[in-house]
Amino acid sequence: MKLLKQLIATFLILFAFSCNNSDDSINNSSPTLSIKLVDDPGDYEHVYVEVIDVKVKYDSEDFDEDDDVNGWQSVGVISPGVYDLLELTGGVSLQLVDNEEIEEGTIKQIRLILGDDNTVVLEGETEPRPLNTPSAQQSGLKIMVNQEIINGFNYDFILDFDVDESIVMAGNSGNINLKPVLRASLEINSGSIFGSVSPNDIPVEVEATNGIITASTFTDASGNFEIHGLPSGIYTVTITPDDDAMLNPVVIDNVEVTVGQTTNLDTIVLE
Repeated sequence: MKLLKQLIATFLILFAFSCNNSDDSINNSSPTLSIKLVDDPGDYEHVYVEVIDVKVKYDSEDFDEDDDVNGWQSVGVISPGVYDLLELTGGVSLQLVDNEEIEEGTIKQIRLILGDDNTVVLEGETEPRPLNTPSAQQSGLKIMVNQEIINGFNYDFILDFDVDESIVMAGNSGNINLKPVLRASLEINSGSIFGSVSPNDIPVEVEATNGIITASTFTDASGNFEIHGLPSGIYTVTITPDDDAMLNPVVIDNVEVTVGQTTNLDTIVLE
């Protein structure tokens, strides 16, 4: 009996050590960063942008939010290349960074770095036109996030690329400028709105607004849509079919968005 008690005591000590060691392993593991890109659409056939890098900037004693050179750390992107932003609809997103190990601290800014191969196809046209990038934007657009980073957690950011605000017609010159406008949100601090539209064979824009934040998307080929990265609150959702469809818009009031959840609007029938 004495031997049995000794064995049990030894087992309990080893078990406790194992649990504590496991907890320490979790708490001491490096934090990781994930970033995906979604589209807040505009009235274009295609918008192609060349994504080449993502950088972050930590808070420090000499932090300067206007410094475009010092303090930036590259986290890279999974697949650098040219992407059509208007394909990022119906809940589709582009995974730029996936579980990349980063440092503890406070990330003050995220920057999306674009290359020179950026073009747009205007409505009714088939040939792409170049998107000129002003020199002030060549280093990429800085997005303020102010997010504390702690060991043991993955931080999932959503970058919402506002196409309509990002493309600027330059007067009578015929030039089209790209001045990227993005909105960043942490997925764990936001919710989303999902639904589908019938009929599903027409272009439909879906917009959600709470009076402060406005986000939108288009339905995909199956009529589905999803708007990501919305802070909790009450939203008005407007479903607007293409003018040629001769169907009426639908407005849905008092749509509640909850952090960490997807609000399902089911199927919305246009008449």
